[in-house]
Amino acid sequence: MKDTTLTTTEKTSRTSTRWKRFFGSLIPRIVIAIILGIILGLMLPEWAIGIFTTFNALFSSWLKFLIPLIIIGLVTPAIADIGKSAGRLLLITVAIAYSSTVLSGLFSFGISSSIFPNLITSSASAVSLDITTATVESYFTISIPPLADVMSALILSFLVGLSIAYMGLSNLKGIADETKNLVTKCINVAVIPLLPIYIFGIFLNITFTGQVWYVLKNFAAMIGVIFAMHIILLLIQYSIVGAITRRNSLHLLATMLPAYFTALGTSSSAATIPVTLRQTTKMGVSADVAGFTVPLCATIHMSGSCMKITSCAVALMIMQGMPFTTEMFVGFVLMLGVLMVASPGVPGGAIMASLAVLSSVLGFTEQDCGLMIALYIAMDSFGTACNVTGDGAIALIVNHIGK
Repeated sequence: MKDTTLTTTEKTSRTSTRWKRFFGSLIPRIVIAIILGIILGLMLPEWAIGIFTTFNALFSSWLKFLIPLIIIGLVTPAIADIGKSAGRLLLITVAIAYSSTVLSGLFSFGISSSIFPNLITSSASAVSLDITTATVESYFTISIPPLADVMSALILSFLVGLSIAYMGLSNLKGIADETKNLVTKCINVAVIPLLPIYIFGIFLNITFTGQVWYVLKNFAAMIGVIFAMHIILLLIQYSIVGAITRRNSLHLLATMLPAYFTALGTSSSAATIPVTLRQTTKMGVSADVAGFTVPLCATIHMSGSCMKITSCAVALMIMQGMPFTTEMFVGFVLMLGVLMVASPGVPGGAIMASLAVLSSVLGFTEQDCGLMIALYIAMDSFGTACNVTGDGAIALIVNHIGK
């Protein structure tokens, strides 16, 4: 018989590999950055904190420059691909996924705007988080003006994407695809790896200026509400699907739980596709329908992410006493739904794509966007789990329509 006993060296190697994989992912690094920022913010002198404030100022300028390029590079090929292969079921799937994403955002706004004012302390009675009030200033800044504003970039993306789809502009399609690869590579290499340092600098600064406990207290309040909303959203989605297909909604939802828990561990819709496909077919969806709806929805269906971003945005605006209206958030969610379709498939990709509308529609500052990134990524796995579980509901509806 083959000896399957692991040697001490092999056990140590496997343990080391697990720890490297754990600390190599983005969420643990963000959490560690927050903890270190709080601890060192109580210990470091002002001149040392100024170094990281300078880094954050430079990184913010870099992000401002990238935002229009992210929109053009991601939205253009997404529109071109959808339009080029616009079959009936494909268009139905896209319409349902977009509607689900937008409605989840509006649902989130309704709940958050009703509950958060009673849970969150406004800056009317607490210190403001605005970056201009920070006592630690950067040593220098470099202004990097963006090539276009957000709306111009979005309109250009639609114009070029639709032209490629309906005029068959293959050369322009190649340029759009290469631009997408360039932008995605830039996000993976020059943005995502630097986010922990950026978050560290933010919490270092707000700890030094005495704002951190106010932030953490309100963050803790909103996280519980957001998690509860994810569960309610899934129950609503599967209740609708159960009514349409005349099947037990709770049984359908239970069938998708393996995909839900897999997404909790991976924080990636793409990495969960094999499990989502398996569970979707177990619910009775045909292999052909599941084969195109699940991979497509892994990219374009972001109901959990849209809910989380909307809720966090409401919370931060309440924290700072920023005025907002229903009309403002309706426009925000409609634009956010489009950007969610094109968000890159990396941890934190959705929040990176949303920075454009957070700043242009809601007026978020660099510090606000940094706090949004920290809060979003800390809960990234829950949003992803909600997204992929909802993909099964969409596959069921498309399968029912296609019969």
